[in-house]
Amino acid sequence: MQVSHFLPTKSPATTWIPRSLDLPHHRRAPPISVVRVPTSAVAAPPKIQKIHSMPPEKAEVFRSLENWASKNVLPLLKPVEDCWQPQTFLPDPSLPIADFTEQVKALRQRTAELPDEYFVVLVGDMITEDALPTYQTMINTLDGVRDETGASPSVWASWTRGWTAEENRHGDLLRTFLYLSGRVDMLQIEKTVQYLIGSGMDPGTENNPYLGFVYTSFQERATFVSHGNTARLAKDGGDPVLARICGTIAADEKRHEHAYSRIVEKLLEVDPTGAMLAIADMMKKRITMPAHLMFDGKDPHLFEHFSAVAQRMGVYTADDYADILEALIERWRLEKMEGLTGEGRQAQEFVCGLAPRIRKLQERADERAKKMKAHGVKFSWIFNKEVALV
Repeated sequence: MQVSHFLPTKSPATTWIPRSLDLPHHRRAPPISVVRVPTSAVAAPPKIQKIHSMPPEKAEVFRSLENWASKNVLPLLKPVEDCWQPQTFLPDPSLPIADFTEQVKALRQRTAELPDEYFVVLVGDMITEDALPTYQTMINTLDGVRDETGASPSVWASWTRGWTAEENRHGDLLRTFLYLSGRVDMLQIEKTVQYLIGSGMDPGTENNPYLGFVYTSFQERATFVSHGNTARLAKDGGDPVLARICGTIAADEKRHEHAYSRIVEKLLEVDPTGAMLAIADMMKKRITMPAHLMFDGKDPHLFEHFSAVAQRMGVYTADDYADILEALIERWRLEKMEGLTGEGRQAQEFVCGLAPRIRKLQERADERAKKMKAHGVKFSWIFNKEVALV
């Protein structure tokens, strides 16, 4: 997941697009219940959060789609024996120590010329992937599709466990690679992962699978973009193996995006207005990066700073956000949808007109950034070396 790359605005403590964007609210049914979310070391102030916002009768939609999902979603998981594993890309520990040491030495030589800011972004990607327990937990909060027993045979539960198992390889591979590179402070990285998993995440999905699958559709495509860009930068920096690693992870994310987008596509077919309102709801909230509560015990604005580096390096930008939105609008054929209620048409108009507004706001932000004095931040992940933010 992920990866999560992101345009800072307010502590990406929350979001990927400018907080100054004034997005109109569309009307939504009141929540069934609410809960106050406590603050954490890096969380925003307590807020009232909706929970269980999907009307109970909508659960029947997902029950009715189980046969469809078994034929159209589960096949997008690969059999374990056909999957790559982290060891495919790493030095072989079963070799004699001299040979193993030579492989590690070669890995370190390849990464020696990669800049510090690249490792900031790669570590941020790895930490985002490593917080996988949080993401499985989040999906299992969704009404009508959660794994009720931990080993439920239902289609939705089987998908979630299979997706989790495939995603688990991403953090394992990146963490081991970073450990062997010698370029990063693993103790600080491990602390950041523990802080992050302990803090959780708040994507605003309200236990509602309509919202949850919109979120995962966007999120998986964003991680595909981010890992694809780290692959490009690794190749340009002279490390073809790391480029292959990031590119392989990106390919997984693309396949997972295809699955989640297919689910939303089906929801638009069987419940056009309900699905359209869900898309507008999530875009109004702005897609929250899963690692938005990232903290290393030192920098309370760590995610914001990480996001700024990723933005500057072109790993994940506001333009990417707009590109993803436009790609999903095209895939889901939102501009051509008919049969919507009045509220659904308002949501359609909002979503389909959002990307140009994001681009215009980003152009203004870029102009302001050009006038700012260059400054940097020290990252504990790279032994407190300073990296430029602007």
